[in-house]
Amino acid sequence: MESLEVLRDKLDKIDDQIAELYEQRMKVCSEVGEYKVKAGRKVFDRQREKEKLTDVASKVSGDFNKKGIQELYQQLMSMSRKLQYRQLVEAGALGRLPFIRIDDLDKNNARVVFQGTEGAYGQAAMHQFFGEDVNNFHVRTFREAMEAIEEGAADYAVLPIENSTAGPVIEMYDLLDEFENYIVAETILPVVHTLSGLPGAKLSDIKRVYSKTEALMQTNRFLDDHPDWQRISVVNTAIAAKKVLEDNDMSQAAVCSAYAAKVYGLSVLEDKINDDSDNSTRFIVVTNQKVFLKDASKISIRFELPHQSGSLYGILSHFIYNDLNMTKIESRPIKGRPWEYCFFVDFEGNLEEPAVKNAIRGLREESQNLKILGNY
Repeated sequence: MESLEVLRDKLDKIDDQIAELYEQRMKVCSEVGEYKVKAGRKVFDRQREKEKLTDVASKVSGDFNKKGIQELYQQLMSMSRKLQYRQLVEAGALGRLPFIRIDDLDKNNARVVFQGTEGAYGQAAMHQFFGEDVNNFHVRTFREAMEAIEEGAADYAVLPIENSTAGPVIEMYDLLDEFENYIVAETILPVVHTLSGLPGAKLSDIKRVYSKTEALMQTNRFLDDHPDWQRISVVNTAIAAKKVLEDNDMSQAAVCSAYAAKVYGLSVLEDKINDDSDNSTRFIVVTNQKVFLKDASKISIRFELPHQSGSLYGILSHFIYNDLNMTKIESRPIKGRPWEYCFFVDFEGNLEEPAVKNAIRGLREESQNLKILGNY
């Protein structure tokens, strides 16, 4: 048997040949790209690539090598496509993205909607982003908020999309998919729960505690120290605070924010009762206009993929190749198509950056029903 050093030397010589052939191949791919730019041809030809993979597999022996060479050629063809997408973008063949850059949001004259009632975390997030004097109103559901901006009753909606401990607000992903509304900003609100009661009430007076189910769960450790208290779920934390005020019962308290306690004139009996002190909620600012701020640095998109092995892997390569940092991915079932899914991805970038344009060109060609949800 030959020594390891001799075997490695043989591999190095083969690799030198592969590297040289790779450069030759990419040169021809570049010429193909130039032809496609001039002829207006699409880069991605799924049938051609399928035939190529079958052909190269027929030229090697053994199942292991057949699978291996197909994987190798999938990568080679992927690199070819990325080169050609870049050529199309450089030639201005991407097509103008239907988003308009703006310098600022007109916060002073905006009419804003939030979901919930007076004192809700959504209202606190709205005030955090737009200021205390913003013209606003509230609705009962997330859907009603999306309808309000779609119909023009409001310019913007402030809605929760993710909590650092509870995870994504799934309904919001479905609504972003359904409505032609777009994200233009985000604001992160710390979620700090308090136990609040009527002025003059003491902890020893409390017998019943009201709040949203999630808020009761997020304050388990504190509430467990008072096993004699009855825990009662209501729609949200602001409703809990409102009920305590309206019932005027010293034995009742609400798990709510200090903001809600202030709105309804309650006293904070115990502050910062969260199990997790780092709990926060990310709210998105949504409008019906396709606009983005000039300093926007995050992009949200939605797309579908063929229900076949490797399709997601291939799509994610566009972020890697263009040095774009993907920060989040979620999947949701597609209505009417059992066991098929669409994907929601957040990644860093601005729609005017060449790398972003290049990635979007590839995503648009190789996925289905791509939708840019916003740049913010």
